[in-house]
Amino acid sequence: MAVANQIGLNLARVRDQVAAAAKRSGRPEGEIQMVAVTKYAPIDVTRQLVEAGCSVLGESRPQQLWEKVDALSELNVHWHMIGHLQRNKLRRTLPVVHLLHSIDSLRLLEAVHAWAVDTQQTVRILIEVNVSGDAEKHGFQPQEAAEALRKTVDMDFVDLRGLMGMASRKGDELIARRNFRDLRQLRDRWMKEIPNCPDLQELSMGMSRDFPIAIEEGATLIRVGSTLFDGIDLST
Repeated sequence: MAVANQIGLNLARVRDQVAAAAKRSGRPEGEIQMVAVTKYAPIDVTRQLVEAGCSVLGESRPQQLWEKVDALSELNVHWHMIGHLQRNKLRRTLPVVHLLHSIDSLRLLEAVHAWAVDTQQTVRILIEVNVSGDAEKHGFQPQEAAEALRKTVDMDFVDLRGLMGMASRKGDELIARRNFRDLRQLRDRWMKEIPNCPDLQELSMGMSRDFPIAIEEGATLIRVGSTLFDGIDLST
């Protein structure tokens, strides 16, 4: 089967799953935005994904992001940075991303703020919270995340839109649901308790293996990668 046809079928299947999960949770389907994660997809396959109707793409490695931004510059794409970002890669990354999901340390937050003030450009961010407690994952511990959130209140040109989190790799669906629920409840609590707290409207949670659960627990952004490329050879 041609790549374009397979992408179309995969995309339709994901959209059906999104619609079903939204219906189960009593939410409008339009509240959920899919970020198509293209980190394993070559440029030609990524192009076909955009042509199939995906205009919001996510990359986890800065170098791959830069390469694809340049190669697909004529397309109307909103690029999201979803992986760990080193401070020495900020200056090339921030100008091309619509949303940075992975603010995972105070040092990174302060570096983003300094760049934003220096360039007078607003940066949209999410604070990454390690709700699973997995030692190998990036992200703030919950108490540290609350402190980072407080700091953003007074940061010019930093637009905090919400939180990002991942379910434990070691758990089952019940643990994933608990992790996602914890992130939503932290968001709700902080918006009540932190003075002048921004409107944390975005919850980035859920990937190919668990995004229906994430939607049921309040996700507004889901990061879907491998499912979109089922049946497609990405080795070329």
